[in-house]
Amino acid sequence: MPGALCTRSDHTGFQGRIKTSASDFIVTEIDTLGRLLSENVDKTLPGLGGMPAVPSSSSPQNTHRYWPKPLELHSEECYQRLGPFDNPSLAPEESLLPAKDSTEPVAGASSKGGHHEGATLDSLLDESVNELLNQFACNIKGGWDSEHDPAAHPAEFSLGPVLDKRNRADLHSAIRQKFPFLMTVTKNNEIIVKANSDYKQLCQLVSEKEAFDFFKFLDAKLENSKFSFKPDGNKEHRKAVHHFISQKFGKLLETKSFSVTDFCDQHNVAIIVRFREKSWSRKRPATDCQEKQDVYTGFILRKENLETLEAISSLSTELGVLPSDFSYTGIKDKKAITYQAMVVKKVTPERLKEIGSTIVKKGMNVYNIHSVCQHLRLGQLKGNHFDIIVRDLKLQSNDSSADLKERIFEAIENVKTEGFVNYYGPQRFGQGQTVQTDQIGLALLNEEMVKAVKLFFTPEDADDPVNQAKRYFLQTEDAKGTLGMLPEFKVREKMLLRALNRYGINQEGCTRGWLSIPHSMRVFYVHAYCSKIWNEAASFRFITYGSKVVEGDLVLAGENVDENSSVNDRVHLVTALEESANKYALSQVVLPMVGHSIKYPNNEVGQWYQERLAKDGLQTCRFRVPVLQLNTPGCYRNILKYIHNLSYHFLEDGVKGIKTEEDSHLNESKASLLLSFDLDPSCYATVCLREIMKCDL
Repeated sequence: MPGALCTRSDHTGFQGRIKTSASDFIVTEIDTLGRLLSENVDKTLPGLGGMPAVPSSSSPQNTHRYWPKPLELHSEECYQRLGPFDNPSLAPEESLLPAKDSTEPVAGASSKGGHHEGATLDSLLDESVNELLNQFACNIKGGWDSEHDPAAHPAEFSLGPVLDKRNRADLHSAIRQKFPFLMTVTKNNEIIVKANSDYKQLCQLVSEKEAFDFFKFLDAKLENSKFSFKPDGNKEHRKAVHHFISQKFGKLLETKSFSVTDFCDQHNVAIIVRFREKSWSRKRPATDCQEKQDVYTGFILRKENLETLEAISSLSTELGVLPSDFSYTGIKDKKAITYQAMVVKKVTPERLKEIGSTIVKKGMNVYNIHSVCQHLRLGQLKGNHFDIIVRDLKLQSNDSSADLKERIFEAIENVKTEGFVNYYGPQRFGQGQTVQTDQIGLALLNEEMVKAVKLFFTPEDADDPVNQAKRYFLQTEDAKGTLGMLPEFKVREKMLLRALNRYGINQEGCTRGWLSIPHSMRVFYVHAYCSKIWNEAASFRFITYGSKVVEGDLVLAGENVDENSSVNDRVHLVTALEESANKYALSQVVLPMVGHSIKYPNNEVGQWYQERLAKDGLQTCRFRVPVLQLNTPGCYRNILKYIHNLSYHFLEDGVKGIKTEEDSHLNESKASLLLSFDLDPSCYATVCLREIMKCDL
């Protein structure tokens, strides 16, 4: 991390080494339903737009994570709410698929189909969610059937996000078929279940069994199907039923009364319901819609000693697509073994499987390959699970008389209780590189295109082919010659060089060069600069005000806020009265990631931002670079985060897996520490470890 940054707590800490090998640092993504993604997951994952995952019986770890309810709104929600694919409004799911092998429902038909729908739900939902859904349905039905206050139970139940539209449709249909007295709607790809008030109203006009069968008929949407209510000799009552259906479903259904004869040859009148013909003619067949959809394939990527963007570049070369055709939920560590969800556009599952053996040689594997209907978004995950070994444990140089084991216990428990400053980690800035990514981002914001290119091609102190090519380019500016020297997997560098060879190494040529690489990669450099400023601001905030929430601080409001409001509407400036009343906790305080649409704190921290940006020549920057199609609105990030599901034990290096908790002392020459824990999205394990150990890693 650039610069000396302060820490949250004042314990002594200890020393050690991490990432001595990739297997010492394992990162596993946690999907939006709290499940670990790994090669052991053998069912489609909801985070990828498919069915819920079921952990393989061979998996040594529990894939279901307990995740405490956050004390504050996660700042990373800002990215999602500002994104083009987020619509907070509730709307019924479209294009429900007709049920297969259904027969025409008639009055008096048995509703035994519930067993089949139950089996369908069992395959679409995992056992725990299914049980909660059944309990919710019982509570709703019980509230109607009794005189108890219906408000005693939740009015809504969430199944969580399901990105695949076809799987959402299956879930909508299966739930409505099994529980016609419930309705389902979609909010930001999340399925919400609640009581169907129309069902309750119809039950006041006809028997509950008729209402049950009617709504099953309505949801199935079978063309040319009909539904018949029981014969009814009361004209006024039939008129009320006609009126109800016309008022609620008039655009979809039509009703008529027909004379019928019962078993005793008694004449009576029954209401027949059918779908309007024009409603079917407007609806395109499902097959037509599917043919026009883009092809998306979801998978889990395991990579070792590779950057996420470098892995994507290699995959895109093998598959013959652009790096921009890949989507993912976040960047993962390079010197590590990582598991993460990905989606690639324009590639079928069969094509992706074909390159499996080739990419193994490059440190990658792909698992759980399946079709999905949508790309992934940054931040679309619950968090990340880490299994980390810290080797060569020893006391701090000025703490030689203490007990090492006690120091480690003190440090871990302290951070577990107090949390850690939510800095961006060193990998955000290109740890160990001669030129860090934030420097390139600053040059782009200042529209210094030639400088940004030369920073991009600055070599490391090594003599491998990549650095030889970079060194040659800076010495000669021979873009064409450099192209021939670079390995094929350096896709970004080659894209940039091709444009430079064509347009020249000047302001216009370099601008075209930057435009030739994917937009997400250009944004990455600008975000790195914004992240550096955020880190420095957070450190200044703690040095200036400590753990106290003060007047002028920014907090994210979590209650009584309209879902349709902007992020800025949810950000509140702490008043002097609120400071004196200690209304807010430090965990609620946020700092802005600089951009054109954010608020700044109204205290010394806000003044610091202005002075810091002026130092980099950005005092008038609007964080828009039109020539590069860069638009940085900014967002807010919590200054404090907490560790979840923490466990740890000691290992003897010479004997793998031997626990030594019972030992009174640790052998410094042999002891290692194994830590397992979960962090929220966009939190860095290296930052958390820095807080624990009190040393730079």
